[in-house]
Amino acid sequence: MANSAKKLLVTGSSGLIGSEVCIHFANLGWQIHGVDNNQRAVFFGTQGDTRWNQNRIQTQLGGNFIHHEVDIRDRQGILNLLKEVQPDAVVHTAAQPSHDRAAAIPFDDFDTNAVGTLNLLEAVRQYCPESPFAHMSTNKVYGDRPNSIDLVEGETRWDYADPAYYNGITEEFSIDQSKHSLFGASKVAADVMVQEYGRYFNIPTCCLRGGCLTGPNHSGVELHGFLSYLVKCNLEGREYKVFGYKGKQVRDNIHSHDVAAFIDAFINAPRIAEVYNIGGGRDNSCSIWEAFKIAEKFTGKQQVYTYVPENRIGDHICYISNLNKMREHYPGWDITISLEETIRQIVEAYTTGR
Repeated sequence: MANSAKKLLVTGSSGLIGSEVCIHFANLGWQIHGVDNNQRAVFFGTQGDTRWNQNRIQTQLGGNFIHHEVDIRDRQGILNLLKEVQPDAVVHTAAQPSHDRAAAIPFDDFDTNAVGTLNLLEAVRQYCPESPFAHMSTNKVYGDRPNSIDLVEGETRWDYADPAYYNGITEEFSIDQSKHSLFGASKVAADVMVQEYGRYFNIPTCCLRGGCLTGPNHSGVELHGFLSYLVKCNLEGREYKVFGYKGKQVRDNIHSHDVAAFIDAFINAPRIAEVYNIGGGRDNSCSIWEAFKIAEKFTGKQQVYTYVPENRIGDHICYISNLNKMREHYPGWDITISLEETIRQIVEAYTTGR
């Protein structure tokens, strides 16, 4: 690897989006510095373990990938790492990702999501303030406010009654005075801090408020990873619990490849303190019942499920990301992988043992 290669630092490099970003940029000739300490296995147990993905990246990229076993909560460790690497760009995907889990581990959740992000931002400010900083935020920063939008009930899904929301929720939607879950609150803190370091210190930053981010390399568990976990349950004949809203709650799903492609677009033409709702949009949206049908189509197996009338706290009834701002700012980017193809790839990954 030539010394002139650009350096990308990716936190959460063994996770779904982190690993996709690593491979995407390595294929473009960047040298990749991955930061991951398999904290997901601590949060979710062995089923959340991502070492398999770390090994996959290491094997695929070889010397082009340098792994750093650093916890983003380790302030001095992060400062030392950024001083040593001085990356040309930073992609921050590491997080405690479950709003259900956060209630049981509030300090771990906040220290990881909020303080860990601050540690990275300050290290960037000190050692590479001109490097673009892309942060994986979440649509949970909007709390349960999307549930205040009037809805109509269809046969298999809820949908927006107001045609103004047909294309989904925009970035102007309020994040204030709503119930977020503790996870949502810690991600709000990180999101606002990423914006503030952009505005206050003129650092090129963006917050990507993800809908359902998915793909074949997702280690889905019940508390996080909707489609991946659903497919896993289907293939294993395991019971899938549907929580409330008649199973008609809607999510828009975006393949990790399309997320990495947008991050690439931002890094190539960075802006200051931007916010984007990144998801699959209406075309890639589905309810739980609709997801069951698509999964069954590719597995040939009927989904085993039970219905629990009580919905999860702060859960969205209908959430679709409005992609207009992303397409306007980066007209070369668009969704390239459909919902059906995404689910097909997830099924294939599980049946072939990845």
